[in-house]
Amino acid sequence: MVKPSRRKEMAERAIKDQGLSIRRACKAFGISETCYRYQAKLSDDNALIADWLLRLTYTNRKWGFGLCFLYLRNVQGLTFNHKRVYRIYRELELNLRIKPRRRLKSAKPEPLAVPKQMNQVWSIDFMHDSLCNGTPFRTFNVLDDYNREGLSIEVDFSLPAARITRVLDQIIEWRGKPKAIRSDNGSEMRSAEFQNWASRLGIRLLFIQPGKPTQNAYVERFNRTVRHEWLDEHLFNNIDHAQQTATDWLWRYNNVRSHSAIGGITPSQKLALVA
Repeated sequence: MVKPSRRKEMAERAIKDQGLSIRRACKAFGISETCYRYQAKLSDDNALIADWLLRLTYTNRKWGFGLCFLYLRNVQGLTFNHKRVYRIYRELELNLRIKPRRRLKSAKPEPLAVPKQMNQVWSIDFMHDSLCNGTPFRTFNVLDDYNREGLSIEVDFSLPAARITRVLDQIIEWRGKPKAIRSDNGSEMRSAEFQNWASRLGIRLLFIQPGKPTQNAYVERFNRTVRHEWLDEHLFNNIDHAQQTATDWLWRYNNVRSHSAIGGITPSQKLALVA
């Protein structure tokens, strides 16, 4: 099935190269003369949308249509209809090829509580990766569950409990103290040093059940994005390089990347709404 736009191009070529009249060319290629003579009035806007989409997908190679559209609508303030943006997105062949995953449904899924204000609950977790030479390193991720804001990604070869509490103290200096911190049952979190630190500051520790990562779903979803958009996109020469790219990416995550879970806006925008 040949699209009308393609048949119009064929008719224009026949008129130019073979000298056919407009009437005969339109009849031959099955389009109306109205279709042939129509000139798009919004070509400049289409070019603007195409330029934005190309720049966004080049800079953020893991962004699909949804993130691109939310960025244009909520961050840049462009009011183009989503159908129009998607049509241009498809014409540019920017679609991501993602193999769908098979998901097992829980027999009794328990919804995770949604915080009503900032610093009500922070979620923390560790991740692992390696440098170019194969040396493994760890990351310590901190997330505010209220607006899904990444508060820190600390990178090093070793992250003991003393280092974790020091990182959290640094965040508290500019962010304020959380009422509770949710984590798994890792040795760092179960250590006497970490629990004494939390008790001294009056922070409640929420430990998930062993083997139940869905109970820490906010930071697990954050970890997936960290893996997909940062760790998988870089080769790290050394720890300093990994930390620098983590800091740069985290700023973009909080201030540029839209989040459908909080209404299609960025974490910084949601925080500004209640400031």
